Amino acid sequence: MNAIYFNEYGPADVLRYGEQPTPTPKPTQILVRVRASSINPIDWKVRRGDIKLLTGFDFPMIPGRDVAGEVAAVGSQVVRFAVGDRVYGMADGGTGGANAEYALLAEPAAAFIPEKLSFEEAGAVPLAALTALQALRDQGQLLSGDRVLINGASGGVGAFAVQLAKALGAGEVTGTAGADNLELVRSLGADRALDYKAHDFTKDLSRYDLIFDAAGKSSFVASQGALRRNGRYVSTDPQPLTVVTDKLAALLTTKSAHVLLADPSGPDLALISAWLQAGTLRVMVDKTFPLAETAAAHRYSEQGESSGKIVLTVGE
Repeated sequence: MNAIYFNEYGPADVLRYGEQPTPTPKPTQILVRVRASSINPIDWKVRRGDIKLLTGFDFPMIPGRDVAGEVAAVGSQVVRFAVGDRVYGMADGGTGGANAEYALLAEPAAAFIPEKLSFEEAGAVPLAALTALQALRDQGQLLSGDRVLINGASGGVGAFAVQLAKALGAGEVTGTAGADNLELVRSLGADRALDYKAHDFTKDLSRYDLIFDAAGKSSFVASQGALRRNGRYVSTDPQPLTVVTDKLAALLTTKSAHVLLADPSGPDLALISAWLQAGTLRVMVDKTFPLAETAAAHRYSEQGESSGKIVLTVGE
């Protein structure tokens, strides 16, 4: 199969497009003919070696978390899916594996693609939507009527978070974004849209019950003044020093700090699918690149200016 791979950590230039072995599904895995994937910050953080103590040095590595396509084969114990089904989910591999013509999904992590979604739209969903849902519902313990702030509301995770906060019953949703994306944030359902360059949300004293830093650009220490009593701060950026500092600072207050790494949950993805099919959620695609141009997609993502998801198309 053709795939994107790299043999060393480094800039986007280390990415190669070429032949790699087609994976074989284990008993509880699904082999998917990938039709679309997408770029998430974790993909280029792995490629750069930011977390190489976790990802190791077993090269070549195939990046990518998001898989959307058709079932090509199933393991001997798979019961919910059959060859030809349209499925999506987070790739079953420590460093990814989705940016290829074929990829593996664990059966418990897979869900059927909603009928109304194209493969390109579906490829933008799994990691970003699961991150947003689990950050708000599980780590953030969002309650009906809560005042919620989404930092980075026009990005891949943030765009889903604005919509999900509303779906989960938030009383007021505020989103931060660049000036060019404020109207987009409002169109997603935000009650307030703030230009992050002109308005420092951390100065909004005691305003929010929940702050979700979808951009991973702030910290609990910087944001705690904007939280109400018993407020919750959730981040997607597990930098060790920041995590430790935030946790220690939270011990001195009634507020709490959390870091989320998305759980590749099939049931959660099925719930997201139902919301997508009903129109409660919509997918925001910024740009589309063919698989062979993944290096260009990484560079674009690293600029941090995208509005919505960056999608990779695979094959016809």
